[in-house]
Order: sequence, then structure tokens, then C-alpha cells
Amino acid sequence: MKTSIFSFSVSVIPAPLRFVAAALLLAAASLPLAHAQSGTYPTKVVKVVVPQPPGGGFDFVGRLLADRLGKQVGQSVVVENKPGSGTLVGTDFVAKSAPDGYTLLVGSVSNLALNPGLYPNLPYDSLKDFEPLGLAVAYSYTLMARKDLPLASLQDVVAFARAHPRQLTYASAGNGSGQHVLAAALWHLAGVEITHVPYRGAQAAYQDLLGGRVDLFFDLSPTARVQVDAGTVRALAVSGAARNPMHPAVPTLHETGTAALELESWFGYFAPAKTPPEVLARLRSDLAKVIAAPDVTEAFRKAGGKPMSLDTADTRALVQRDVARWTRLIRDAGIKAE
Repeated sequence: MKTSIFSFSVSVIPAPLRFVAAALLLAAASLPLAHAQSGTYPTKVVKVVVPQPPGGGFDFVGRLLADRLGKQVGQSVVVENKPGSGTLVGTDFVAKSAPDGYTLLVGSVSNLALNPGLYPNLPYDSLKDFEPLGLAVAYSYTLMARKDLPLASLQDVVAFARAHPRQLTYASAGNGSGQHVLAAALWHLAGVEITHVPYRGAQAAYQDLLGGRVDLFFDLSPTARVQVDAGTVRALAVSGAARNPMHPAVPTLHETGTAALELESWFGYFAPAKTPPEVLARLRSDLAKVIAAPDVTEAFRKAGGKPMSLDTADTRALVQRDVARWTRLIRDAGIKAE
């Protein structure tokens, strides 16, 4: 009877070395399997949920990063807009999605830091239900006045509002929006009453601001810049810690002396909690390369943003800080989303 090559080769090895030979063969056989297991993610399309309609800061950041991340991981990364109840529907959808790295969230100050203070029965926990993957950019807000408002500065607005409570009006993109919360917090800290006029989206708010039917409007600086540069509105202040390079003559809220307040709306990617550590590590590594790419940082700067580069610990600390700070301020000011 013929003897196979494999059985013969092992049988002629002296007995003391057979265990060593067997161990080497087993180790060699396991190498391809170990490599395959470590390189299995991603094997299908990765979905990034934008919890707002197309257009705006969420959508811009989500799509810019998705396009580059797809090339980095070698798999399609697609954006799905899932609006509803402000940002609640899309954000809660990701919180309850399978923690496998195939459903990610565009997270921001709005849906992760402001909502806990606005909604007493929030269906998700911003700190427990998500793992940060990377923050890409932060935008300030710009406070605009209608072009013919006879008040030249934020100090003038506050002085007039003290003398004439509720006569001035301010627009927002809706109850509980970032525009609403920031403005309401400012008026609360300045000790004045200005009437809130909520709209269904920023476009309608701009129409009435440009038409002179509402006096004031806070919006993300990149969007506001278009109207400010066109001269259709006047910029009174920006909400960031420093002046916006696109409008260096416009003071910060701190500089006006009206309130010790600042808000920069950061944007980045988050994964559901309990996503496997090796998947988180892969996503964080690849996303960090995308965020640091010169064309990405330049795109954010051109849009009036401040590119960010934070490690996981610093990102988690930033989110925790903003959740605590804004939850307290929103509740102290009595700001309601409904």
C-alpha cells in the first residue's frame, strides 16, 4: 500500500521532534485564518445616518467624510438622511442599531449635547449609547440683524430689549434647534426678553429676516456668511471662543460684554455602544487619516469651519463637558423644545 507524502514525511522525523514539527505545521496553517479574521471588517456597505434633511452642517460633514472614508476602508460608505422630531429619530435609530460598525451617526452639539437638556424623556443616552470615532470640524454661529434694524451692535440690542421687553423678535429653524437654544441662552444670561419666532427650517427664517419681518437670527457661520457678504444682513457677533477668520471685524459674544457664553457646533462620527473594540480601532484609525487629509481640512476652512484633531479620550471629555454645561443652562433658562 502506498504511503502519502504527508504521512511519510512526518513518520521519518525522530520521535522527540515530531511534536515540534506538528506545532510548526499548526502555526503555519493558522496564519491565513488569523489574517482573514483581523481583516474581515468591512465586508459590506457602511451606512452613515444624518439625522437631518439634506443640506446644512450635518449633511455637509457627513457626506464629505463618507466619500473619503469609503476610499480609505475599501468599501462603500453611504449617507442616509433620517430626519424627524428635530434630530431625535435618526440619532435614536443609530443608538438602537446593531453594534457591528455598519451603521454610524453624524453626531453634533445639537443631537448629543443640547437634546439631553431639551427633552426630559430622551430615548437615548448621549454618553452611554455611543462610542466616539472622531470629530472633524467645529463651526461657530453668527448673530445677524435685518439690514435696516436701527441698532448697530449687540450691546444696542440688549439695551433696547431692556427698555422695551418682547418688542424685538428672533427667528430660529424650529423649537429646540441650535439657533433657538443659543439665542434663548444669550437673552437669558443678558437678562432681556426677546420674542421667539420658530420656523420650519432655516430657509424660511432667512426669507423673513431678509424681508424685514423678523429682527434677529443666529445661524451657523458658514451659512450666515453668504448673506453677510452679500450685505443683505448685518453681523453683530459670533459665538465661538475666537473671532471667525471669515469675518474678523465681528466680535465674539464674550467681547461684547453681554454674556459669558460661547458655543461651537462640533461634528463627527459616532458608533453604537458595544461595537467590537477591533472595529472601533479600525474606524478610528482610518477616520483620523481622512480628517487629517489636506483636502478635507481645506474644505472645512473654506466653509468657515475650524478643523479638529482630538484623540478618543479628549473627544469623550468634550462631549461630557458640553452635555453637562448645556443641560444645566437649558434647564436654568427654561428653554423648551416643544
